[in-house]
Amino acid sequence: MHPKGFRLGLTSEWDAQWFNEKKYGEYLLEDEAIRNFVKKTYNQAGIARVVVQRPDAERVIVVIHAARPGILIGKKGAGITELRQSLESRFNRKFGVDIIEAKTPDSEASLVAEAIAQKIEKRASYKIVMKRAISSALRRGAKGIKIMVAGRLGGAEIARTEWYLKGRLPLQTLRSVVDYSTARAETKYGTIGVKVWIYKGDIRP
Repeated sequence: MHPKGFRLGLTSEWDAQWFNEKKYGEYLLEDEAIRNFVKKTYNQAGIARVVVQRPDAERVIVVIHAARPGILIGKKGAGITELRQSLESRFNRKFGVDIIEAKTPDSEASLVAEAIAQKIEKRASYKIVMKRAISSALRRGAKGIKIMVAGRLGGAEIARTEWYLKGRLPLQTLRSVVDYSTARAETKYGTIGVKVWIYKGDIRP
């Protein structure tokens, strides 16, 4: 079961904060296009999460959690204005943009997974990359982390799966805060999948 979907409403929140019964499919596809556009255009900003809010039928608010918010904000906020105008011209709606800094990027599952995938694409040793990511996350306050890679690792002829786990990872405990994300590394030997679970502690009622 998806670790974040299992805990929705308890320790995790929806990335799409709206409801529309008639245009649900249209808005869902548009949300995905918005996230892909933001992540592709501002890849260097370290986009950890993109939350889409729809207060009414014509207005969309995009809340971006980024490790390097300065790249998005730009000089005197010019970057936010440029991003808002790009979104409005692309999707033909009124947009509002909020930027929130991801203070511990080394313990954000999406950023860790993307970083590992990028390093594997640059022919780095997947074992070294995984071990460094684990030690960095634990130094940043994570209580436990598991990283799994699958594919033709190191150019092997037969695909296999390898994983490392350090610390605790209570996947069946609802009060535990577990961040989860996936990424793909496209190498000359084929696609290598990356999965990351990060346990950040418990939320007590």
